[in-house]
Amino acid sequence: MTATRPNTPGTNDGHFQSHYIPNTTDEQTEMLAALGIDSIDQLFADIPDEFRNPTLNLPAPLSELEIQRELGGMAAKNRPLGSGPSFLGAGSYDHFIPAIIKPLITRGEFLTAYTPYQAEASQGTLQVIYEFQTLICNLYGMEVANAGMYDGATSLAEAALMACRVTKREKVALADSISPAYTDVIRTYCQSQDIAVETVNPSSLNLDAETACIVLQYPNYFGYIEDLQKLVDSAHAQGALAVVSTDPTAMGMFQTPGHYGVDIVTGDGQPLGIPSSYGGPYVGLFATKQEYIRQMPSRLSGRTVDKNGKTGYVLTLQTREQHIRRERATSNICTNEALYALAATVYLAAMGKQGLRQVAELCYHKAHYAAAEIGKLPGFSMPIDAPFFQEFVVQCPAPPAEINKKLMERNILGGLDLGRQIPNGMLLCVTEMSSRKDIDSLVAALSESK
Repeated sequence: MTATRPNTPGTNDGHFQSHYIPNTTDEQTEMLAALGIDSIDQLFADIPDEFRNPTLNLPAPLSELEIQRELGGMAAKNRPLGSGPSFLGAGSYDHFIPAIIKPLITRGEFLTAYTPYQAEASQGTLQVIYEFQTLICNLYGMEVANAGMYDGATSLAEAALMACRVTKREKVALADSISPAYTDVIRTYCQSQDIAVETVNPSSLNLDAETACIVLQYPNYFGYIEDLQKLVDSAHAQGALAVVSTDPTAMGMFQTPGHYGVDIVTGDGQPLGIPSSYGGPYVGLFATKQEYIRQMPSRLSGRTVDKNGKTGYVLTLQTREQHIRRERATSNICTNEALYALAATVYLAAMGKQGLRQVAELCYHKAHYAAAEIGKLPGFSMPIDAPFFQEFVVQCPAPPAEINKKLMERNILGGLDLGRQIPNGMLLCVTEMSSRKDIDSLVAALSESK
């Protein structure tokens, strides 16, 4: 097929010409006739011309050296996470990343690998995915885990849809203590499938027989530990599933979701050796019970033996994907975050059970030290009385935005402004990366910030 020579949009008498669609003039004419229109421009007639072909106000071209200097100046305006104390969490956490991770995940065979459809050419990738799945099962106390989702939010949304398929119900109950970002993503996923979404208070849970699942977070968005067993039992009493997004770091010292009988467990793998990176990309975690395996999204890597009895790895389940099953697919996931799944695998292998427990205990004790010291300051209080892990809510004597501005003057990255949920509320996070000196500096700065 001979392609027409593309022209720059806006230079061909104002007519649209694609650089990327290699159709001949005759083919274009045939398609336009089938559509009952005379030109490609008519396809875009509803778009005002000033938006269709805008005049771009661009600066004069620069040399490579000039561009490097300009971009370097722009980058210098950022405040790197490691340049000072940080107490910001809410889904993206400053954890220690072992030095072994980067050299392993940047090896060419991993860095440039694509989806391992050809098992014979992808044994290393498939083995990593298999080990990743195994580690996530052990971490969450579940029977089966998939090959890795996009992130924590989409994992949780996929879990809610999966619960609807399993129960054959079309109503999802969201605890009001889960992340607002997670809530938004779930609502977006559900609205196109005519699945009703309601917000419920976990402390006074009252599900009905039409509810497919209760969606919880452990620890919750505010950092606190809810009575997971009670909530799971309440869901099961109505024939609903329990879906829980779980911080993997907390598993170093708390009981697993599997211990409480949770049906589907999700999470964000960012705490497992993945940098904050302006909020992504990350890797989603997803695990469930064996009985629900065929409703699980994404894919599974399995271990087998070849005809010679040698160990080999394959994609065990994959037919649920939309490019294969179309409208009968159980997920819109057509790939996975394999590189960051590898990072999480290396992290868990390097840290081991004891290392993960040490990280969790450091987060717990340092956070409680910080909360105790801040609670002594005049005007500051703890509005939520409940067990917490590494995050906690502080009610401030002034708007958090003002306090955070003063903290930044001391190169301290403060907490998340919770003003929409709690008056003058701030969500503070303390991880193993926060030294006692850092915490004391925060307390001193807060005492002078009123």
